[in-house]
Formats: sequence, structure tokens, C-alpha cells
Amino acid sequence: MKTLFHFILKMLGWILILPVYFYKYAISPLTFASCRHNPTCSQYAIDAIKIHGPFKGFWLGTKRISRCHPWGTHGYDPVPPKKDKKK
Repeated sequence: MKTLFHFILKMLGWILILPVYFYKYAISPLTFASCRHNPTCSQYAIDAIKIHGPFKGFWLGTKRISRCHPWGTHGYDPVPPKKDKKK
């Protein structure tokens, strides 16, 4: 049962990542605007989903994209590391 749950979460993560890859490689090169952050917002979203899973990763990616505008933040902003639950 646990492996089925992990499989479903992994598939959900890929369902969320595929549109980001499409944007990154098909749409983004056609626009003149560039991301103000390093890594780019699309790469940040991909990394966040891979590190934190589909739910928290999607939330982190959404928060990052909402900060990416002319009056928002800029510069180096990596995905926060996953916190260890064992203590």
C-alpha cells in the first residue's frame, strides 16, 4: 500500500512538472522577458516538486512565480532543503 501511495505521488509530481518543461522549452524561448532569479522560476518549480513532492513543491513554485515581477525580488534564491522529520 505504501509503495502504491509513493507511486501515485511520483506520477502526480510528473503531471505537474510536464507543463513546466513545455513552458521552459517551447514558450519561454519565444518571449523577450527573462527571469530575475537564479535559478529561473521554471527550474525552481521543477526542483521544488522533485525535492518536496507535488503538494509542497507546487506551493513553493507558485510562491516563487508570484514574486517574479518588476517590483519583486531578484538574485540567487535556491529551493529550501527538505527538513528532516526525525528528531
